Amino acid sequence: MLAKEMPIKVELLLVLEIKNLTKFGRYIEAEFSKFFFISIYVPNSGAQLVNLSARGRWDLMLLKRLTSLDKRKPVIIAGDMNVAHQEIDLKNPDTNRNKTAGFTDQEREAFTRLLEAGFVDVWRSRNPDVTEAYTYWSYIGNRRAKNIGWRLDYFVVSERLLEKVIECEIHSEITGSQHGSDHCPLSMTIDI
Repeated sequence: MLAKEMPIKVELLLVLEIKNLTKFGRYIEAEFSKFFFISIYVPNSGAQLVNLSARGRWDLMLLKRLTSLDKRKPVIIAGDMNVAHQEIDLKNPDTNRNKTAGFTDQEREAFTRLLEAGFVDVWRSRNPDVTEAYTYWSYIGNRRAKNIGWRLDYFVVSERLLEKVIECEIHSEITGSQHGSDHCPLSMTIDI
């Protein structure tokens, strides 16, 4: 995060208390004078969806925290949300639905509830029909080269901030071979 001012306060500890999930998820909350900035890694539901129930509790508590913050100041959330919200957010929706972490009805509905609570998926709002725009590709099976991916990484903002967004981009040209990740970066420029 690049900002023109130092945060007033930073919470490095997860304020959402869910037993055994703090080791899987990360939540950093920075308060600035005009907004809250949340850097997040939402827990993965795991192979065979072993953590799906706990993920559901995480999602509920996250929604509660974000809506509480939004009553005080607008919120910007950035990071790996570990969900492909719409079918166009992954290459193979039919073979993954309710079988693979990140594309269960539960996870997708939780993200929908976040949007219904007054938040916006910035990239998708600007690119409503764009397909094959992903931020994650498994290393298995040369999926990056074949563009068999998922859009798991997001900028989500309070609705009242959307008009202040100048740009939001997925940088798929930056590969994991250069930077050691199976995800690519996103960027957002906003004038607050």
